[in-house]
Amino acid sequence: MPVAYHDYYEALGVPRDASAEDVRRAYRKLAREYHPDVNKDPGAEDRFKEISEAYEVLRDPEKRQRYDRLGSGWRAGEDVSGAAGFTGFDDVRARFGDGSGLGDFSDLFESLFGSGRRGGSSPRRGADVEAELELTLDEALQGGPRAVRLAGGGSYEVAIPPGVRDGRRIRLAGEGGQGSSGGPSGDLFLRVRLRPDPRFRLEGDDLLTQLQVSPWEAALGATVELPTLEGRGQIKVPAGSSSGRRLRLRGEGWPRSGGGRGDLLAEVRILVPTKLSRAERKAFQQLAEASKFDPRAAS
Repeated sequence: MPVAYHDYYEALGVPRDASAEDVRRAYRKLAREYHPDVNKDPGAEDRFKEISEAYEVLRDPEKRQRYDRLGSGWRAGEDVSGAAGFTGFDDVRARFGDGSGLGDFSDLFESLFGSGRRGGSSPRRGADVEAELELTLDEALQGGPRAVRLAGGGSYEVAIPPGVRDGRRIRLAGEGGQGSSGGPSGDLFLRVRLRPDPRFRLEGDDLLTQLQVSPWEAALGATVELPTLEGRGQIKVPAGSSSGRRLRLRGEGWPRSGGGRGDLLAEVRILVPTKLSRAERKAFQQLAEASKFDPRAAS
């Protein structure tokens, strides 16, 4: 006899304003869980019939519109439930396998349950799983073994490639979803996310940093220290450097895929003292009187 339904939306676990894709996604998930060839629990087959009939109605725009408008009386003039029978999986295939509107229903079940469903389920590989792995620039540069604990509670020992890039996926074989019917587990992929660093920004193979200099260092030139990812280095500031000029420290950037390293680019930023001593004020006044330089005319 036909299965009685009170609410098709409730049967699929979707809201009444769910999109067609939401309905399809919910059905696929539930079909995996309750298909009789996979789930041997009592009541699984009835649940499978229930979600299948709900999907048949909600996938069809006309039937869904009529159901939304008329509720339990939507079948008036068309006894769909009587035709639904649902005496087993073969009836479901007979109703939907002819391509009359369900689209990839047959392909879906072949992919989910294999072609040998009558003789027992074929081994199925578990699903691949992806999670994010946050690293600082220092951690990503050094690489090496690292203990990682994911939000779901799993702990893993991960070999991080030195110089790993943002967005790179690190594969942990066999640590994904569990297989079924003796099938192998899927893989776990850790997608690297580099945390923003207050000192450096990665631009291709180069690292960009700011180099703060005094007005006299910028005007007269100087050799100054600057931080690198692995310590400190020295760089020459040419005389007459303005803010925004980029200076290059070779070989202190990011590891290149073909070997070697990029450069460290130091962007000059001129800082002016906020409080001047008497001597400093006098020196700046003398400079102002002696200099004919007009920065607005120069630009």
